[in-house]
Amino acid sequence: MYEKLNDYEIYVGSKCDLILIIDKYLCKNFNENKLNIVSGNPEVLLNSENLESLNGFLDRKETLIIPDGVGVVLLLKILKKNITQKIAGIEIMEEVLKICDNNNLKIYFLGATEGNLNLAIKNIQLKYQNIKVCGYNDGYFDNEKVQDIVLDINRAKPDVLFVAMGSPRQEIFINKYIDELNCRLFMGVGGSFDLYAGQVKRAPNVMINLGLEWLYRVVNEPFRTKRLSSIPKFIFRSINYHLKGKS
Repeated sequence: MYEKLNDYEIYVGSKCDLILIIDKYLCKNFNENKLNIVSGNPEVLLNSENLESLNGFLDRKETLIIPDGVGVVLLLKILKKNITQKIAGIEIMEEVLKICDNNNLKIYFLGATEGNLNLAIKNIQLKYQNIKVCGYNDGYFDNEKVQDIVLDINRAKPDVLFVAMGSPRQEIFINKYIDELNCRLFMGVGGSFDLYAGQVKRAPNVMINLGLEWLYRVVNEPFRTKRLSSIPKFIFRSINYHLKGKS
């Protein structure tokens, strides 16, 4: 169910099995442990390898890295690793929302602009009426307010914390405060709040199925072009690591 890539483990099981794992943590009080779902695309993985503030993030016992991104799936295939399917973070966020709706669980939303955050929560609550939104804060805050947000999250006692502040900021926040925060499931969800707010759209299914979702996003959000360089950088680094016999 996991394959070694560089110095960390990538989940390569099915999406259905992953949902069962999440359900255990959220609904069956699974050993009272925490689960941190990391959308393992090249940008997130490269940032986690390069930044001192993310040292050990991918190796934490709570971390489960999903193969989110065609670059990671391609790399695993090149290295002849077993891989069932690409698993998009937005799809797992949707599954978490379903679980929370079915079990009346509490969610705290952190990230995006105030306007998009409010729209996202409104739309999510219209679709999932049993979800309990126990707190929220936009992603535009300075360091002086961080501890207040941490206290607010702990007062709210959410089952799930979604952090939508982009990479590497969302991973840095989770890595720094996961031990302090009393949540069962953590997930960095990038621009997902903007999608739920209706301000951006996901690629058509045909492009998703062809592995071209990244192209759709770049065409519609040209600022992402610079971030594409992380794909070849990560692939070449990982292949070189593998060829040296370290993986």
